[in-house]
Amino acid sequence: MRAVRFHEHGGPEVLQVDDIDRPEPDDDELLVSVRAAAVNPVDTYFREGSYSPGDLPWIPGSDFAGAVEAVGADVDGFAEGDRVFGTGLGNDRPGTCAEYVATPADRVARLPEGVGFDEGAAVALVGVTAWRALVDHAGLEPAERCLVHGGSGGVGHVAVQLAAATGARVTTTASERYHDRIDALGARTVLDYARDDLADTVREAGEPDVVLDHRLDDYLQFDADVAARGARIVGIGNEDVAAGFDNVPAARSKELTVTLMSMFNTPDISAVLARLARSVADGKIAPEIARSYPLDEVDAAQRDVIGESFLGKLVVEP
Repeated sequence: MRAVRFHEHGGPEVLQVDDIDRPEPDDDELLVSVRAAAVNPVDTYFREGSYSPGDLPWIPGSDFAGAVEAVGADVDGFAEGDRVFGTGLGNDRPGTCAEYVATPADRVARLPEGVGFDEGAAVALVGVTAWRALVDHAGLEPAERCLVHGGSGGVGHVAVQLAAATGARVTTTASERYHDRIDALGARTVLDYARDDLADTVREAGEPDVVLDHRLDDYLQFDADVAARGARIVGIGNEDVAAGFDNVPAARSKELTVTLMSMFNTPDISAVLARLARSVADGKIAPEIARSYPLDEVDAAQRDVIGESFLGKLVVEP
């Protein structure tokens, strides 16, 4: 099969398409013919070596959607030909930018008819991340106020929709060019993240009970300043935020809860995926696909996922 791999850590130029043997599924795994795989910023961290994947050479990619090709001996509930999607790969096992992938069955769910393979791949990692943050960690409830930083991003645009689907009142930030589209996704208030009075306008929209932040290193003080008393802040992207806790007195005076998380720690990925699948099928969540790439242009996709401005997700179609 054809698979994108890197044989050493470095920039996007280390990615190459290799012809390798098709994997064989273990007893608890499925072999899936990949029809679409998503590209996420975390893929670039593994490639660069700032996060450590398995032994090189390594296949990048966490998300996939496709058709079941073979079923492991101990797997129940799936059959050859089933449409499925999944996530959580590319970290402790080879990833999804390939024609086939072997995946544990507990990282997979059925993809409903009428939901495209590209949509399944696009929603998987970001959907589980948003669900884990807003539902599991923050416990977001109907009519609460929710601030989502970066509403045009992969996680952000799904988080806006998920929060709105729970009945929360959503405020989000994004470049002005995307405001109309994000408003259509369910946000009540969309603000330019570059405006000088951002904190004041967030407060005017309603002090948030829940904050989802992808740059907590930069915005912990901001979040603490605008949050309601007892608010829950969840950070999904940060480097050294813990070192700044003592310098944010509002985090104590308002009795805020701050949680740092990783999607890869989700205890039951397949259960979350199944709920996301129903939400997409019902039109509650619509993953936006900004661009699609062939397998031999994954290097360009990894450049774009970090360097380009777009709404939604980038998808690879082997």
